[in-house]
Amino acid sequence: MSIFSGILDNAILISAMLAWLIAQVLKVVINFAIHRTFDVGFLVSSGGFPSSHSATVSALSIGVGKYYGWNSPIFAVAVIFGMIVMYDAAGVRRAAGKQAEVINQLVQELYQQMSHLSQERLKELIGHTPFEVFAGAIVGIIVGILV
Repeated sequence: MSIFSGILDNAILISAMLAWLIAQVLKVVINFAIHRTFDVGFLVSSGGFPSSHSATVSALSIGVGKYYGWNSPIFAVAVIFGMIVMYDAAGVRRAAGKQAEVINQLVQELYQQMSHLSQERLKELIGHTPFEVFAGAIVGIIVGILV
């Protein structure tokens, strides 16, 4: 068996990657539905609705549970890993995004007074609200069950 065919036969990996892709595509679709702008940048962006991080780790956990058993140590590792990722997305990364927003406002105000400053903006949309994390987890669970 070649490495490539082994990867394509890995249902857990396919499930997690598919959940990520679906969440990213949903970001584009939802953005279009709300703002009527087609922004393919959402396909590779972090932050937003639904959380692709949460979708990925949820599908991964479901896949591990289905394949190795719900009482297996590897399922426990996958669930704890997923919890850390989701906590980070809604906690640390969201806080960093809020800080970036404040810093961008300060730089903009200072730039008006001191034009020699760099006006490069920090990325603000890097974290998730708890609802975005929950929605991503639902996407991942559904994909994990179906694959």
